[in-house]
Amino acid sequence: MVRLGRRVEEQLRGPVFDGVIGNALHHASGQGQQAVSDLVTVRQYLSGQGPLAFLDMPWVLIYLVVIFLLHWKLGIASLLAAIAIFGLAWLSERAARDAIGQAAKAQARATQIGEESRRNAEVARALGMQASLRGRWTASQGEALDLHTVANDAAGGFGAAGKVFRLLVQSGILALGAYLAIGNEISPGTIVAASIIMSRALAPVEQAVANWQQFLAFRKASGRLQALLKEFPDERQRMPLPTPAGRLQVENVIVQIPGNEKPILQGISFALAAGEGIGIIGPTGAGKTTLGRILVGITKPSRGTVRLDGAELDQWPPDTLGKYIGYLPQEAQLFGGTVGANISRFAADADPAKVVEAARLASVHDMITRLPGGYDAENGEGASRLSAGQKQRLALARALYGDPVLLVLDEPNSNLDAEGEAALDRAIRHSLDRGAAIAVIAHRPSALTAIGRMLVLADGKMAALGPRDEILPKVLVRPALGNLAAAPPSRGGTAQ
Repeated sequence: MVRLGRRVEEQLRGPVFDGVIGNALHHASGQGQQAVSDLVTVRQYLSGQGPLAFLDMPWVLIYLVVIFLLHWKLGIASLLAAIAIFGLAWLSERAARDAIGQAAKAQARATQIGEESRRNAEVARALGMQASLRGRWTASQGEALDLHTVANDAAGGFGAAGKVFRLLVQSGILALGAYLAIGNEISPGTIVAASIIMSRALAPVEQAVANWQQFLAFRKASGRLQALLKEFPDERQRMPLPTPAGRLQVENVIVQIPGNEKPILQGISFALAAGEGIGIIGPTGAGKTTLGRILVGITKPSRGTVRLDGAELDQWPPDTLGKYIGYLPQEAQLFGGTVGANISRFAADADPAKVVEAARLASVHDMITRLPGGYDAENGEGASRLSAGQKQRLALARALYGDPVLLVLDEPNSNLDAEGEAALDRAIRHSLDRGAAIAVIAHRPSALTAIGRMLVLADGKMAALGPRDEILPKVLVRPALGNLAAAPPSRGGTAQ
């Protein structure tokens, strides 16, 4: 059973990990560690004594038949005892079911609060929020503990009651056997035989009652895993496509959130040739970041398509598509591991020369070599002391690694100084020269000096599309984009 539990986990852990990532991308409140905990719960149950009770359960009927063959009165008594113990199991489930479900939700809330507090420790300490956050966490943790106690008390109480009842029934069978033996209805040896067989008949039932709480947890965990894997099934094998050149087409993209009447994006259309760049600007809430997520395949449009070299993005497996894309999100996050591994995207066959090349393009090579350990510095030791601008440039190097044919940079200069902005401009120009298509989302025009075309978003719609030298002066004069939002696209701004 231990090996069976391990095999189940080995087969499921890959799809479960992909499901967790998919859930985080498509839902505002992801399952986080819940699916991982569910997988551990399934493995532990399969490796324990619980399944053995169900494997032994068919023998209950066989033993009862044998007892009936000894004497029908003994059979009736044994059958009633089995029914009573099954009733205890049913009552145990009724008593513990709601408490277990509520306890799982409370524990998930406590875990979420703890993780949010850990991620925002600096803000919590600086703003005096630690006590308030501690109160929220301890309240959720206490609620989960109380509910777990209720569930344990219910299951443990019924388990103990089932064991006591079985011992009483076994003694009662001896008394009934003695009565029948005195009346010469059975032999004295049958008394002992009936008691032993009765004990063996009720043992699986008693064991099932004792492990009923673990079974309920297993059933809920497996149900959640099935729902997760159904929503995010394994990627089917696709026909391999040739390496794209970098031609991007965005065709009438609409993004609508269920429950909201107003679309986030509506009617977005433009095209980029290989070696061409576009700057995406607009006020806060215009949908710029959402459009960036659409371009790299993180978010799927409600309607419309995004094509790379004529093929929709979902025609590539995600890991294959990612090799052709360089993406720098607004919040540059590094993973645990070495600096070099972060830049190489943790590729098993990473080329050290390409890692250094990407670092040089982002102008972070000298900074990395000054770290203790250089490219082998651990994120938890060296890189954790980096400034926000240095982390952003490391994330830029990660986006540039492997010479992607499509670069999407979301606020790439938000934390950069003049030196960092110059390095960003050089990286963009180098990528354009080698034939990459680039989309730069920015509020500061200094990130757009190398970009030839501009797309202005306002209220989720295209306010203007055209050459940079025509669009940018208008935006600088009217930063609120009030007139641009109401005006049709500028000359040359049709979706070509």
